[in-house]
Amino acid sequence: MTKGPLRAVETTSDADAAPTLAALEQACNDPSLPKHLLPLLQQARDALRDADLAADIERNRYRAVFDAVPDPVSIIDWDGTVLDVNKAGMTAYQRSRDEIVGKPIEFLNPDLPRDHMRPVWETLNRGETFVIEVTNMRADGTRFPVEVHSAGFIDDGKTRIVAVARDLSSRHAAELRYRELMETIDKGIIVRDAQGSIIHVNPAAMRILELADGDMLEDDLRADNWQTFDEHGRLVSEDEQPSVYALRTGKIVESTVLGFYNKRVRQLKWLSVTCVPQFAAGEQRPETVLSLFSDVTALKRDSTLFDHAQALAHIGGWEWDTGRNSLYLTEEAQRILGQHPLLATMDDLLACLREPDRRRMRTALDHAIAHGRSLNLDLQGWQANGHLFWIRVIGEAETGSPLSAHITGTLQDITERKQAEETLRVQARTDPLTGLLNRDAVLEELETRLSDPTLSRAAVLYIDLDRFKIVNDVLGHAAGDRLLSAASRRIQRAVGSEGLIARFGGDEFLVICSTGDEPTRPERLADSILEAFSESFRMDGEEFSITASIGIAQAPIDGRRAQQLIQNADVAMYDSKRRGRNDWQTFTAELAEQQLQRLQLETHLRRAVINDEFNLVYQPLVEIDTGNVVGAEALIRWNNRMLGEMRPDHFISHAETTGDIVGIGGWVLRESCKQMRRWRDRGLALERIAVNVSYRQFLGEDLAEHVRAALAESGLPGSALELEFTERVLIEDAPDTVHTFTALRDMGVVLTIDDFGEGYSALNYLRRLPIHGLKLSQLFVQGVPDRTSDVAVCQAVTGIARSLGLSLVAEGIETERQRAFLLNLGITVGQGFLFSAGLAPEELQASYPPNKERT
Repeated sequence: MTKGPLRAVETTSDADAAPTLAALEQACNDPSLPKHLLPLLQQARDALRDADLAADIERNRYRAVFDAVPDPVSIIDWDGTVLDVNKAGMTAYQRSRDEIVGKPIEFLNPDLPRDHMRPVWETLNRGETFVIEVTNMRADGTRFPVEVHSAGFIDDGKTRIVAVARDLSSRHAAELRYRELMETIDKGIIVRDAQGSIIHVNPAAMRILELADGDMLEDDLRADNWQTFDEHGRLVSEDEQPSVYALRTGKIVESTVLGFYNKRVRQLKWLSVTCVPQFAAGEQRPETVLSLFSDVTALKRDSTLFDHAQALAHIGGWEWDTGRNSLYLTEEAQRILGQHPLLATMDDLLACLREPDRRRMRTALDHAIAHGRSLNLDLQGWQANGHLFWIRVIGEAETGSPLSAHITGTLQDITERKQAEETLRVQARTDPLTGLLNRDAVLEELETRLSDPTLSRAAVLYIDLDRFKIVNDVLGHAAGDRLLSAASRRIQRAVGSEGLIARFGGDEFLVICSTGDEPTRPERLADSILEAFSESFRMDGEEFSITASIGIAQAPIDGRRAQQLIQNADVAMYDSKRRGRNDWQTFTAELAEQQLQRLQLETHLRRAVINDEFNLVYQPLVEIDTGNVVGAEALIRWNNRMLGEMRPDHFISHAETTGDIVGIGGWVLRESCKQMRRWRDRGLALERIAVNVSYRQFLGEDLAEHVRAALAESGLPGSALELEFTERVLIEDAPDTVHTFTALRDMGVVLTIDDFGEGYSALNYLRRLPIHGLKLSQLFVQGVPDRTSDVAVCQAVTGIARSLGLSLVAEGIETERQRAFLLNLGITVGQGFLFSAGLAPEELQASYPPNKERT
């Protein structure tokens, strides 16, 4: 433990020593005192005098060392108060020691943020040094940049900080001069880090490579956008690139001429490149590489190497002498066009093009000659062997009289690219599983029909498969995919050529049909589709009865735009499901009113978080036998000024449908963690707080990162948070589920399956998911101990939890008989109205004071 350095600051004990020494001196010279006391008094006086002298020597040594440090050094208290400063500090800040000591550190660093001491102490408490770049201020108000290194030490039993500030002004000036040189030099410069990522590109490089200021440089300079050739026309691989070689070997690559072909703008440039690896102090491997280059394309333009590189890039050259109608084509251009005999005139070239491209090319050439314009066309034609080709023709007219004008340019083979684009276009419009149109394609088709007056009388049939998830969850996704394919074939057979069919998503399909020639066609097709599903499906030796619910909306009465028509058909489909499934329902005025109410609810719900309309109540989780509170479950409440108090089961299900539950769930998570922090600060020793998580949150965002941020913001350990998931989360996306559950468990978060037993497939996942416990649904607790089926379910779930080593919490306990039954099963923790309804935070604190034993 260090005691010396801060004794120069704390002088109270020094002031006390002087009168004590004087009193001892006087006592030693007092003849009236007994003689046997004189040696003891003299010994005490000499010891105190020696100690005072030693303290002076220690203070002088500390001050000499302290003031010898050339950088400003400050001694700072826990709360940021400056306790001492050395001579270099007084010089740097242009203030005396008395002006600085006793002031908060913000006096020297006025730009420090609020609560700036927290990260300092968090770092020092880990035994590490805290380093930060800040701006210090002199007495005259001028500022200078410093790099501050802070370390903790113990002084006379108190924790202090020693902070050394290194003036960065010279370094910043040198960096500025280096940057100015980089920006003004006429050679292109690209700096990459050890991983090859671009750190800096100077203006000369932007100009040479013809990159726009607003371009995404990483995208433009990505390796797959370029082809590199050496002077012999050989393709240079990525590993042989000069910058990669310099990083790998640590050796300078001297001036090397390479050809760089930009695939995006179809341009070849020859550059002379030098690459210099740069090392950090004491390192053996480069941390960056500096590439310097200049454009030498003009020196290569007429060489055979340039022609060879163009051939490798499938680019040929052409020149047309308009006066003599003489056409010159390079060897590569002739190969691309594939004509025999070789083309000699522009008429020959035009003859191998298809209409209307032949006419487009002729018109572009006439304009180029007459007005000096350039041309850039994608054209289609036939080779002599009958193969179809696509070419991109670029040309520029040279100035001169029309009789002697020349047009020169390039001709590139883009056949593979066009074929790939067509393949992608078809794939982009097709559902890969069923071969039907996909969502985007059918929306485009429907919008096109509705915008054409001759086709606008159309109907949409929205089809949803009933009980599809049962097959998908029981037999797995592969069987579910086969079922979707079989269902799509039945719909195709039922509709035939009378409608356009699409898979709209999941187990939902759309049929678009015309009503102009037959107004009752939608209803007739709906009956045909229902008839097609009357026969059971057979999958993996099992037989399943899968039916369909269909909603019908017709244009223009039910909507004039694609989205509106589909939405109304969707509303009618859900009404069909509500009425019992396996039927069709048309959109009606009553359904429109219900939809309006849902839209109103959606509008208010979307603003509820911003308008601070939500609040949380907390239902205690208790030990069933003692009533001791071990945790609380956060329950959301919504009070809207226009709609009034809304039932959670009503607005939460709607938020699940619209996706608003993601934002609402995030608010509940953060607010619950903050409340847990407040309770703990007030002494309420709850083990954890439980928060419900929607499957939408699970699928639509990085849940683990959001939980990590909420815990960090509230300063809670992961063990203080319990997340409750419904069984639907388990079957949405198994690989992502396991990954996210593992990440949450690694944080210490308790993971529970809520309402266990209400679903139909969770047992497939319990054995391999890293969960901690189950919550027995109140649906079954309500019937015990009288209802035999509920008793059996409770016993079965208890057995499952016990065999898998999972905790079990019972929900909805309302009677003493239920409590006794659950205790007899071995369930020790539960919640319900028997113990308490949801309470406001203050009510819970008042009802359940701090548990002294737990504290």
